[in-house]
Amino acid sequence: MTADLLAKRVTNVLAPQVLVIVMPPLVGLLAQGWGGAAWGLVASAFCGGVPAAVIAVGVRSGRLDSHHIVDRARRTGPLLAAVAAVLVALALLVVLGAPTLLVATVTAMLVALGVTVPVTSRWKISFHAAVSAGTVVVLAHVLPAWPTALAGAAVVALVCWARVRLSHHTGPQVLAGAVVGTLTTWATLSAFGLGI
Repeated sequence: MTADLLAKRVTNVLAPQVLVIVMPPLVGLLAQGWGGAAWGLVASAFCGGVPAAVIAVGVRSGRLDSHHIVDRARRTGPLLAAVAAVLVALALLVVLGAPTLLVATVTAMLVALGVTVPVTSRWKISFHAAVSAGTVVVLAHVLPAWPTALAGAAVVALVCWARVRLSHHTGPQVLAGAVVGTLTTWATLSAFGLGI
């Protein structure tokens, strides 16, 4: 397998939409069994499913270059849709009494978007890096922390390498994304009393 093919596969398999759809039910399952997984599916549908659908429609209509939205100038609409979807998910989870961990996880998504959306309007910060790093922080809360953090750091490094290899980002852009994803998620979980 060539380096470019590996980078494309990593970029697709660990895309933000994929992680945001898969992570909440997995975290819910690990933390609270099948009931937690059901709450996670609610979060997935809004936080991942709605933005993925908006992006798919944009790609089909030709307004977006791909589901990775390489053209920074085209990111605003899909990102605002993502913010709206996360707000709806958060409101539903709070009103319906979802477990604190899932409310905190969705809040962390909102906080990360609150930092990355304004940045990407001027500079192409990596959402792949931010979401993968944030996912590692959440998983380290429900799995053994140090092994998860070490393995997760390797996965985040692979994602960052792939984005740079494909010339979709620079080193500073992926580093900034990883730092933002890590810090916003850790700070949000800590604010909910869920520190690692």
